[in-house]
Parts: sequence; C-alpha cells; structure tokens
Amino acid sequence: MIKNIISCFGIPLSIFALLNLFLSTDTTLDINDYSTHGLDLCYNVDQVENIELQIHKQYLPYLGKSYLGFKEALGFKESRGNYFSVNDFGYLGKYQFGKETLKLIGIYTPNQFLYNPELQEKAFLANAQRNKWVLRKDINRFVGKNINEFEVTESGILAAAHLAGPGSVKKFLRSYGRNSFSDAYGTSISHYMKRFSGYDTSEIIPNKKAKVSKI
Repeated sequence: MIKNIISCFGIPLSIFALLNLFLSTDTTLDINDYSTHGLDLCYNVDQVENIELQIHKQYLPYLGKSYLGFKEALGFKESRGNYFSVNDFGYLGKYQFGKETLKLIGIYTPNQFLYNPELQEKAFLANAQRNKWVLRKDINRFVGKNINEFEVTESGILAAAHLAGPGSVKKFLRSYGRNSFSDAYGTSISHYMKRFSGYDTSEIIPNKKAKVSKI
C-alpha cells in the first residue's frame, strides 16, 4: 500500500522539482556577446543578377549550355520561370510574350496562352525558329566577332531577338553596337547578348513560317 502511494506521488514530485530547477536558472542572454562591433564585415555585392542566376542554377544543375538550359535561363530572367506572370506592360507568361508577337506565331487568344504552359513552351520554340530564320544571314556574318567588347554568339543573338525583336538586333549588329535598344525596364541588347552567350541553340531550326501547332 505504501509503495503504491509513493509510486503515485513520486513522478509528479520529480516533474515539479525539474520544473523548479529550470525556472530558477538564469537564462538571460547578454546581447553584447553577439555584437558585430569591431568586425570587418562586407555587404557589397558586385551584381545581384549574377547571384540570382547562381541560385537558379542550383535548381537546374544538369542543363548547362544546352538548348534546355538556354530557354530555362531566359525564362528565369523574364519571369522567374512563372508561367502565369503578367508584367506592368501586359507581357505574358514565363517568357513574357507581347500580344503582337503571339499573333505572328498563330496565337490569338492571350488568356488561353497565359494558362497553358505547354502552349507557352511551343510558342517559345516557334518564335525562336522564326527569329533564327530572319537573322540567319546576320548569324553567319557576326558570330565570333567582337562588338562592345564581347564575342557575339548565336544564342546571344537569339536571346536579344526575344527581348527586342529581330529587326532591332539586325540594326544593332550592322551598326556594330552603335544603334542599340533597351526595353521599358532599361535592359539592353548588349546585356542579353552577353548574358545568354555560348548556349547550344543548334536544336532551333530556322523557319520563316513557324507557327504553334494546335494542342
């Protein structure tokens, strides 16, 4: 009987004793122990965009300089890869297409386009094929040359055409960079040509009449 009584009250008394010990302990933190005063800290970042691109590459570690790597890097730059993005100027989707560009490749229903990722991927390829055909002579002429202190590559040309249209890219190349273009956010043709240089875009076949097929 006595053993049972001890058993019943022993556990609660033990818990009470531990709780009392915890509450009586001085857990106050001295913030001065964690001060950064006197430390040589540097918060400078050379280019925020480079950091964003490195973060993006962590999620796409095996794409490298492939065609898939090219379009994913471009999609990340345009919208952070968000298929349902619409910017302040009405550009739509992962690759930020304008409505007039969509019409050129056979898409006349922007709302359907915005909510259809498969259609957006087809649109990207069709637009790139059309741009590559329009710029085919300039690609042959200028790839490997230096303009504004960077080497021109096919992928850089196609990325710039996505940004500014093939006509603006022609003017830029044929003026050796003197006739440039920047979008509403201040992004220039030179910036896109440098940033997206060196990707393998041989998978993009030039096609004057490239259209998006029905899904």
